[in-house]
Amino acid sequence: MMKKFIYTIIAIAFLGSLSSCGKDALDPTLAQEKDVATSINTADDLQGLLLGAYDRITTTAYYGRDVIIIGTIRADESFSDANSGRFQPETEMDMLITSATVGDTWAQIYRVIASANILIGIDVANITGDAAQINHIIGQAYALRALGHYDLLRIYGQQHVTGGNGVGIPYIKTYKGGPETLLPTRNTVAECKQFIMEDLATAASMMSAGLNDPSRQYMTTYGAQALAARVALYFEDWATAKTMANAVISSGAYSICPADQYAASWKTDGGVNSIFELAYSGTDNNNINGLSQIFRGNAYGDIRALPELLSIFDPNDVRGGTVGGKAMIDWDPDPTKSFKLRNMGKYPSADYSDNIPLIRYEEVILIYAEAALETGDAGTALTYLNMLTSKRNANAFTVATKANILLERKRELVFEGFRFDDLARTHSDIPLISELQKHGGPAYGSYNYAFPIPQAELLANSNMVQNVGFTN
Repeated sequence: MMKKFIYTIIAIAFLGSLSSCGKDALDPTLAQEKDVATSINTADDLQGLLLGAYDRITTTAYYGRDVIIIGTIRADESFSDANSGRFQPETEMDMLITSATVGDTWAQIYRVIASANILIGIDVANITGDAAQINHIIGQAYALRALGHYDLLRIYGQQHVTGGNGVGIPYIKTYKGGPETLLPTRNTVAECKQFIMEDLATAASMMSAGLNDPSRQYMTTYGAQALAARVALYFEDWATAKTMANAVISSGAYSICPADQYAASWKTDGGVNSIFELAYSGTDNNNINGLSQIFRGNAYGDIRALPELLSIFDPNDVRGGTVGGKAMIDWDPDPTKSFKLRNMGKYPSADYSDNIPLIRYEEVILIYAEAALETGDAGTALTYLNMLTSKRNANAFTVATKANILLERKRELVFEGFRFDDLARTHSDIPLISELQKHGGPAYGSYNYAFPIPQAELLANSNMVQNVGFTN
């Protein structure tokens, strides 16, 4: 099965075949100064560039660690005890424009977008190879471009900040374009949402279900639809969320992981519930800078679960209890750290031999349930909600309510980075449930619901404006 080092090997092999550029040609920044399009002539060249984009998503500054962590420590799931000095400003929601996470995440996501834009901008008439395969590759680039901009928007956008006036992030659609890409202005939140959904629609139309990779380590037609459902849910576009989720469900390509396989699913690549996951291996990984180490590693282990988190699970629920003799959330087995509650089940392997799931079928089921409720079909919402509880040994709900759906999302998606966005999109204050939390429970609309724009971007781009509440 293809692992992360294959992303890297193929991308490096492609780099070696280019006659006009060096290793950094597939590492474009927002300035986008390199020209590689003239060296891309075949479908294999396109695939090499695409794999470079996927490899960039796996880095520590993006989904290899930071983006997942900031979604859980800024909420009511976990916090950083700064054991190694990491994620202290993030857990306090007291970010500076010079903070490493602020600048690194911004830059890394735009690198992914730049790689996608190279692919999107290529004249396919000059590319040799199977037309359907070429379109499938470029369709994936549209989906990755949408994913990158969505992640930037939910982290840096002003949609949940009082006085933010609907300011989003720059939506970059071309590689090495004119001043609009070299010194971009910020699009509105509404424009960003429109462009994201347009890119995902284009992605789904260009890709072919018959060419979907079975490994689940690439974007597929169903991955694009699932991502569209996630974005629509975030923006309370219930009809679209329901339609897109239903398209994935109706495909019959996925199923909810059963209770007796739940713990093992986090050590299984390409499982029945995986829609899109990032490939990792023990030979090419983020080492001590990855998710496993930050959750429970001896070197780091900064991220601890709030003790109150255990109370949200029913007694037999496999997500909070014991499966096969091992608890998913448990006290650190090190006797010197036994007072520290840990995520013990997700992202389990310290050698990074396990892939990181970004879109799971269970999320789609919960999106469909919430969208059904919001469009007036509480009966269907309850049915889908209990599809999940029945596979987790949890008590069935007797009624579908917003609170119950959000509770089930918290239980199912814990430690995966969704919780802060669930609170923000429902216009909620951040619950202050423990003295261990460091952010003080900000009220909805507070300036720190968004990250600041990084100082490096402000210095490089005279058209960039800072977020409310931060000084340059």
